[in-house]
Amino acid sequence: MNNILSEKEYQRFIIDKLVAENGYIERKNVKFDRKFAIDREMLFKFLDDTQPEAMAQIRKVYKDVTEDTVVNFINTEITKAKSSLLSVLKHGVEIAGYKLDLMYTKPATTFNKDLLAKYNKNIFSVMEEVWASDTERIDLVVFLNGFAIMSFELKCNFAGQSYQDAILQYRTQRNPKTRLFYFKAGCIVNFAMDLQEVYMTTRLANDGTFFLPFNMGSGTGIDAGKGNPVYPDKYSVYYMWEDILKKDTVLDLISEFIFIERKEETDEVTGKTTVKEKVVFPRYHQLDVIRKTIADVEVNRTSQNYLIQHSAGSGKTNSIAWLAHRLSSLHDEENKIVFDNIIICTDRVVVDRQLQDAVRGIEHKTGLIKVMDDKCSSADLALALQSNIKIIGTTIQKFPYIVDTLRNLKNKTFAVIIDEAHSSTAGKDMAAITMTLGAGEVDFEEGVIDTQDMIADEIARNGKQKNVSMFAFTATPKATTLDLFGRLNAKGQKEAFHLYSMKQAIEEGFILDVLANFTEYNTYYRLNKEISEDPKYKTAEAKKQIARFVELHETNIAQRVEVIVEHFRTTVLSELGGMAKAMVVTASRASAVKYRQAFEDYVTKKGYAGIHALVAFSGKVKLPDDETEYTETLLNGFSEDKLPKKFDSYDYNVLLVANKYQTGFDQPKLCAMYVLKKLRGVNAVQTLSRLNRICPPFEKKTFVLDFVNTYDDVVKAFAPYYTTTLLANSVTPTAVYDLEAKLDGYMILDPYDVNMAAEIIYKKIIEAKDKNQLRFYLQRAEKKLKEYELMKQIEIMAVVRHFIRFYEFLIQVSCFEDVELHKKYLFLTYFVSFVNISQPGGGFDLSGKIKADNFIQKKGEEHKTTKVTPDPIVKLPTADDFNLNEDKVKRLSEIIDEINSKTGKTYDNDVVIKAMLQIKDLMMKSEKLRESAKANTESDFAFSYFDGIDDALIEGLSQNQDFFSLLLSNDEMKKEVLGIFVSEIYKSLRGEK
Repeated sequence: MNNILSEKEYQRFIIDKLVAENGYIERKNVKFDRKFAIDREMLFKFLDDTQPEAMAQIRKVYKDVTEDTVVNFINTEITKAKSSLLSVLKHGVEIAGYKLDLMYTKPATTFNKDLLAKYNKNIFSVMEEVWASDTERIDLVVFLNGFAIMSFELKCNFAGQSYQDAILQYRTQRNPKTRLFYFKAGCIVNFAMDLQEVYMTTRLANDGTFFLPFNMGSGTGIDAGKGNPVYPDKYSVYYMWEDILKKDTVLDLISEFIFIERKEETDEVTGKTTVKEKVVFPRYHQLDVIRKTIADVEVNRTSQNYLIQHSAGSGKTNSIAWLAHRLSSLHDEENKIVFDNIIICTDRVVVDRQLQDAVRGIEHKTGLIKVMDDKCSSADLALALQSNIKIIGTTIQKFPYIVDTLRNLKNKTFAVIIDEAHSSTAGKDMAAITMTLGAGEVDFEEGVIDTQDMIADEIARNGKQKNVSMFAFTATPKATTLDLFGRLNAKGQKEAFHLYSMKQAIEEGFILDVLANFTEYNTYYRLNKEISEDPKYKTAEAKKQIARFVELHETNIAQRVEVIVEHFRTTVLSELGGMAKAMVVTASRASAVKYRQAFEDYVTKKGYAGIHALVAFSGKVKLPDDETEYTETLLNGFSEDKLPKKFDSYDYNVLLVANKYQTGFDQPKLCAMYVLKKLRGVNAVQTLSRLNRICPPFEKKTFVLDFVNTYDDVVKAFAPYYTTTLLANSVTPTAVYDLEAKLDGYMILDPYDVNMAAEIIYKKIIEAKDKNQLRFYLQRAEKKLKEYELMKQIEIMAVVRHFIRFYEFLIQVSCFEDVELHKKYLFLTYFVSFVNISQPGGGFDLSGKIKADNFIQKKGEEHKTTKVTPDPIVKLPTADDFNLNEDKVKRLSEIIDEINSKTGKTYDNDVVIKAMLQIKDLMMKSEKLRESAKANTESDFAFSYFDGIDDALIEGLSQNQDFFSLLLSNDEMKKEVLGIFVSEIYKSLRGEK
């Protein structure tokens, strides 16, 4: 590594690298034609060398003015309003009836030797100290066939300068109207670079110039962040001359990546529509993921699946579009096409408009792309799959409808790109994709196929298929997604094929840190009985009803609405030049309706102008004592599909949602979120991430007010997805067989019935008598199930559902085949829908029996900085992860005591320690626990331990009512506080040290 001490030496270092290692020609700056931003000599050297016949004919026509004519003609084409240097380079020009190519792209196959030879004749050159005008001197300019395509402002860290000084230079000392920098006509991209980092822009606009990082990212795994790695023997930006500026890379960028994005924007005030253009140049991670994926597919063809873990702010939509186009033309070493069809699946009911525009925006031949929007039926999709259309965009909801209609796809190969894989890969939708496209080994057209053949074929078609590769994009991969698409690392953990982390996106400024301004609010209240008797109810159901009662209590809603409106009005509304918006996340549809009503009442009462709310929820809902069927459309006054555009307007600034718009909703003006429901895991990350979009040119601030979740809980939810996410375990056949053995032990399934049911299920035509026979087999199993007591029935059905879930996932991620097990799976899928377990005494109603008062909304902790410690490990559930505890029957007064114990007091450490030791002593005296400890492993003993805690707490209420009651009302706190004694008590009760 040379010891570069000055900017001039840095320039010389790069030029020498480009000339010696990349085959560039160094040109003197006097050869630069600033009027047209070209090097004439290199342009005509390329034209004469690659197209001598055409140039000879053109020279005959224009004689001595040929070069001026050609240059002027090309310049005119480049500077047309709807044209660009990029377009002219890609498509060439026609002069005097003769086509002139201005660059040659790498052919997809090696068949065309002439085209390959011309590709190798592209001329790359570099100039230093280029005078773009009398006052503008550029450090380096790179040329392709004489056209200036890249400019560089270099800074040397040893001289006390950095890329930031280069950015300032571009913004303040470079005129966007200079021909070299003219948008679309001058350099395609401009780089600001020092020895450590690189930034780029495709449009100079003085102070409004927006630069993007073009860095590799530093660190790996949980340390992945912004910047570039530090090397002992080379500069951190070495990849620029060793990779990005290589001839093949530059030509690949121009031909396959860079495109002009055109978007229509309508002024809300004037109604005038304008088209805004942007030259899209890939960020480093986008280029990296496409190239690495393509390289892997070239080797492995359709044998692998791919998980792309890219955070919000990664430019995922463009990455998907680039990948689809590259895969559509990919050939292997034998010049054979790798994929017949590329299918882009999104989990949105309407194929995402942004994704449609991106796919279509990259240049393509007519008929190459078909987007199956909401007007297209499943039959249209089936026809598209059988046609020559290369790229098909659809929703995953359409696949189940065509499973039975397509039987001739086994000789075709498919690339399935899944947008937001965590939700699109759930349940039978994913099985439907592999079932539809899979290349089963059984030929249904030959001979007689029995049930076992059909079952084996379905198994073969349900897992990873030799003719289908899946490419899953998500920011928050669940354990199941990692198991389905992840790759094993050196530690035996499954991880994403490619990572662009949330941490890096935040550090680079592409998204905001939504946890940086988080305020907790606590709700306190008192419950009382309204009746004289003291009936018994099941604890869990009673608690749920009381929680719903409190959630929808008018006083509670009114107080929370006041907090929300006043905070929004005084703190949020003025953000983004008065365009700031907020989302209120409610717990249910009824909650959304009641909060909307209270919101409107409060705003009207206060006379607040300029605050208007919308609601978003699916379906219909009725409120108690109100026969109105409330819908989103009824409350908003317009159809559901208009909501995103309406909410984006000046007319509305608050959106109250119930399980809608919490994922996939991209609204940069969202600044505040008010959370009124419990959020866990991925759902917490996805919901709060609605706030993380930046909103240039504003310095956006975010606000989270959470009435339900604690800051610590939310931070824990973010931890697995802050950097890389790793899967610690996988679903194995052993786990499935363990569940099967557990099911067999209940003796509710008759092997004969299971076999006969499979015969019926796989009949091509199922007649009425077949349905009756199937019902008979299911009823026999149900009868055996009902011989057990209720709690045992519930336990058995939980095991059934667990078995179905595990088995479905296992056959998706492996080549597992067991015909008898599959028959059992088929039977149980019907059985789980057939059986209805009713709980005696269930369905009780507490309305009228309780009342709540003394509501207080108390502001809790404010968190102004975020310190998320990455915790990358996620796990799949195992057969031992579910545990059914009998719902304890308690008197209503006891249940109310538990809930009212949420006092908001703080406890002295000595008091807490004394209380915990009292609980430990009570647990140690339990004969039931002693028997459990002697008969079980420690993990199994833990179930008995936690089952017995409530009894111990109730027994000890007289000793420390405040603290014991608090634990009784908070399961999470109870397990966290008292879980530390499990091992000690277990060993002590067994007589171990």
